[in-house]
Order: sequence, then structure tokens, then C-alpha cells
Amino acid sequence: MASRDPVADLRRIAFMLERANEATYRVRAFRSAATTIAALPAEEVAQRAAAGTLSELSGVGEVTARCIAESLAGEEPVYLRRIEITEGTDLSEAARELRQALRGDCHSHSDWSDGGSPIEEMALAAVELGHEYLVLTDHSPRLTVAHGLTADRLRRQLDHVAKLNDGLPDGFRILTGIEVDILEDGALDQEDALLERLDVVVGSVHSKLRDESPRMTKRMLAAIANPHLDILGHMTGRKVSAAGEGDRGHRGGRARPPSTFDLDKVIAAVVENGKAIEINSRPDRLDPPKRMLTVAVEAGCLFSIDTDAHAPGQLDWLRNGCERAALCGVPADRVVNTWETDRLLEWATAHE
Repeated sequence: MASRDPVADLRRIAFMLERANEATYRVRAFRSAATTIAALPAEEVAQRAAAGTLSELSGVGEVTARCIAESLAGEEPVYLRRIEITEGTDLSEAARELRQALRGDCHSHSDWSDGGSPIEEMALAAVELGHEYLVLTDHSPRLTVAHGLTADRLRRQLDHVAKLNDGLPDGFRILTGIEVDILEDGALDQEDALLERLDVVVGSVHSKLRDESPRMTKRMLAAIANPHLDILGHMTGRKVSAAGEGDRGHRGGRARPPSTFDLDKVIAAVVENGKAIEINSRPDRLDPPKRMLTVAVEAGCLFSIDTDAHAPGQLDWLRNGCERAALCGVPADRVVNTWETDRLLEWATAHE
């Protein structure tokens, strides 16, 4: 029986563990083993597998060694097969159709801020998922706990992304962006000149989430009116459950209630300014709540179904958002990341 690619199998296991929001140490075990094996000649890997010495390598444990040996023997690793068999049920037909219509993801993080993987690794995972684009939205400077990007670091990132795009597969592009903090006065936490250079700007509230409703409403309205903002990220800031250990920025913790604000005024401002409300697909957020999402649909809002991914496997969380969108009757043509790249960029540029 012909051997399989053990590196590909290890990375697939890591990807699926991330998608299931499993603990970081489990994901890291398979990614570390893949990195170690990829650096060795195939002959040495085969010899070690035959001799039973794979686990003597740094980054390779007993479980990952067994997966490698099974892969080299031409068998799908038992660990991988078990994950695939026990995965969740299929999406409803409406959610499945919406997921198939998505061309990209407008909210993602790399190890430049609080993500766990390099930009190129996130991009290649998006390519494998069939995306046409991935908007890179690392945090802004005020969010120091997430290693937010100063203006100088963001400029360096823009240069880096330009170089990466030259080497990525045809038909795919990393779009430049930021998840910019909405400050207490509604201002956006980055230089205007830099925000103007970006393809897509997601704005989110990360501080003083328990502000009184009038103050939070005023804060959000000011941000929505800012011509640089395109998408209002995780609009209530809620946490519905303890987060997984899949990234530095979303450690396990207590559930958090949604912020309070005048929903009708905020939604009216989103519609009036031609902005979009994010349907955040993180299993610990699922924001906004369905009751708010239904009101936004009836008001004629645009939406962006995003993962807020901090690791490659989390880019497949889009199905969570699609399920919620389908339940609330979100039309596919009002989801901005169902649009082709040029149309998305034209829409974002029109806000300037």
C-alpha cells in the first residue's frame, strides 16, 4: 500500500482540533510534530518509523509517532479517522448554501498581534478552504494585552503583506485591514492616514463594556459615522461560554453579558452609513444575539459573517455564523463577504 503524507495528516489533525476549539497544547503537539518531520529527509523518517524511534525526536510524542507510522504505512491515522467520524452534524440546507456563497473572511488575526500563526500560514489555510481573500485584521495599539500594532508596526505589516501576495496562488489575495478599538469617545484607535490605506476596517469595543446605555450608544454611533470604519465587530461584546485555549487573545474565562445600547439607533446608523454588522462565528461569542440579528435583518442591514480566527483551523468556524444567519433569514446578497473582491473593495472605499 502506498504511503500517505504524514506531514499533511498531522496538519489536518491540528486543523480539525482547532476547528473544534480544542486546547492549545493538543493542537501544538501535532503542529510541532509536523514541523519536525517536514525538516527531515523522507528516508530518515521511514527508518525511524521502522525502528520505533520517532518519539526520540524533539516535538514528536507517542501519539504523533503512531500517527506518522500509520500514515507511512498507507493508512489513514486512527486519530484522524476518529475526529472525522465524530465531527458535528451537517448544516441545514440554507446554512450550507450560505457557507458555499462566502468568498472570504473579513476578520482574522496573526502572530503579529494575539494570533498563534504567521500571516502566510493563515493565508494558505484560507486558500485550502476555497477562499478568494482573507482580510488580516490584527489589533490596534490601545489593546496592549493583545500586542496591538503601533502605526510603525502596521506600516511594516503592510509591506510584508504586499510581498506575501506576490507569492500566493493565483486567484487569492490577503486584504489589508485592522480590528481597530472603538475608544471611549467613539474615535478609532489608529492614525487616519493609515486607516485610509487599509482595504477593510473592522471596529470593535473592547473596554468599558459595562458602560451605561446612553454612553455606549453615543460611543458606537460616533464610530459608525467615522468614514474609515466598514464593519462593526462583535457588536455586544458578549461571551456566551468559557473560551477554548486555541489562542493567546481568547483564553478560557467566564461568560460575559452583552453591552447595553439603543439597538434601534445603532442599527439605523449602520444602514444610513452603508456599513455592515459582523456576525461573529467564534463559538464563545456568537455575536450578535439572534434577537438583535433579526431586528437588523428587518431594518435592511448589510452583514459580514466572520470567524475572528486566531489560528488556521478556526477559519472554518464560518459555518457557525452561517447557521445563525440562516436561522434569522439573512439574505446572501446582503452579506458583504459573498461579494467578489472588487465589489467588496469598492464598497469599503465608498465610505472614505
